[in-house]
Amino acid sequence: MKGLKAIVLSLCAVLVMAGCNNLQKGAAIGAGGGAVLGGIIGAIAGNTAIGAAIGGAVGAGAGAIIGKKMDKAKAEAEAVKNAQVESVTDANGLQAVKVTFDSGILFATGKSQLSATAKNSLAQFATVLKNNADCDIAIQGYTDNAGWKGSNAEQSAQKNQALSLDRATAVSSYLQQLSVPATQIKSVEGLGEANPVADNSTAAGKAQNRRVEVYMYASQQMIQDAKAQAQ
Repeated sequence: MKGLKAIVLSLCAVLVMAGCNNLQKGAAIGAGGGAVLGGIIGAIAGNTAIGAAIGGAVGAGAGAIIGKKMDKAKAEAEAVKNAQVESVTDANGLQAVKVTFDSGILFATGKSQLSATAKNSLAQFATVLKNNADCDIAIQGYTDNAGWKGSNAEQSAQKNQALSLDRATAVSSYLQQLSVPATQIKSVEGLGEANPVADNSTAAGKAQNRRVEVYMYASQQMIQDAKAQAQ
């Protein structure tokens, strides 16, 4: 495990350069390791399922082209109200965009019906998705680990998983109502209490863990087009 961590740290030192944008990182990733590197970084980030299965390295030129597209998508997503936006790496080692919506803004406690604030934010986000139609979409819902009244720990975990799926589905359904193509949304998952991003022992930490994450990543078509353009 120590050896693996050392390899990853060395790779990240090369890829995560100060002042490096997605275009530059895309070129480095495309040249440096493709799906293998993506799998290593993705495992650490918990995003191994994000990304079209392509096999092999994408190439520096194609990686740079995809990185530029992701720069554009990220910049547009950053204008969406109540959205936290960051660059991540998908399972192929390619740049992707992660957009996180706080469940406190999206839903009432224990509910999966979208609030008016949520609908306003998602309406903005739908425009971003339609403007970047060559990005595939993955939606993941999460909860904190709070128990449900009258339920034991196992039952509460099951209810939290179901609630997280209902919430992710609500986001997916509303985006489709706003004319985001169903074919663009490749997966909708409820992961419940898994992958906490903060300490569940505090109220502030629980609030951060209640969230819906939307990933924008390179579709198979985008990858093929980028390869063709880079030749």
